[in-house]
Amino acid sequence: MLAQYFAEAVMRYCHDQRVAAKLWSEIEKHYTSKKRYYHTLAHLESLVTELWSLRDCIEDWDCILFSIAYHDIIYNTLNKDNEEKSAAFAAEQLRTISFPGQRIDRCVAQILATKSHAVSEDSDANLFTDSDLSVLGSDWNVYDQYARNIRKEYSFYPDLLYKPGRKKVLQHFLSMERIFKTEQFFSRFEDKARKNLLQEFETLSES
Repeated sequence: MLAQYFAEAVMRYCHDQRVAAKLWSEIEKHYTSKKRYYHTLAHLESLVTELWSLRDCIEDWDCILFSIAYHDIIYNTLNKDNEEKSAAFAAEQLRTISFPGQRIDRCVAQILATKSHAVSEDSDANLFTDSDLSVLGSDWNVYDQYARNIRKEYSFYPDLLYKPGRKKVLQHFLSMERIFKTEQFFSRFEDKARKNLLQEFETLSES
């Protein structure tokens, strides 16, 4: 689904199928890296699925689509500037298809928003970052597999280091007044997300 939507969006600005194919091939290469277990094309597809159902609420669908495609394109678990590098990468690629500068800036801001998932003045950004967290409110078996895949991406850390760091992340979300900023996601996922996060936290504390 994303590959088709992405190609169609690119064609609206550059009208060259070869460029669209090249950009998608680049995205595919990054997200199919052997070091990735969660931040994969499947993750992107889940975001597209969530947001496509809300497209009537989205102001700039192409911008959101590009944000989805590029928001984790740079993902190195040893670095803390993945969002910044992904945003810069997105801006560079979008300039090659003559995507309007103001909309590139919006895309960059949306990608950077995934670093803190704080409330944004951009309603599209709030929907985007909420969709990025929707896995937190999934059924336990799906959430548990997500947590296991995150652990695999950080497999170079021993439990002695990983567990305290992961618990800090879980506490961060649990301490939020609202994990999900938009009513569309809050009503569907908030309660389940808190239960899942707490269950993982308790499991890490017991093991």
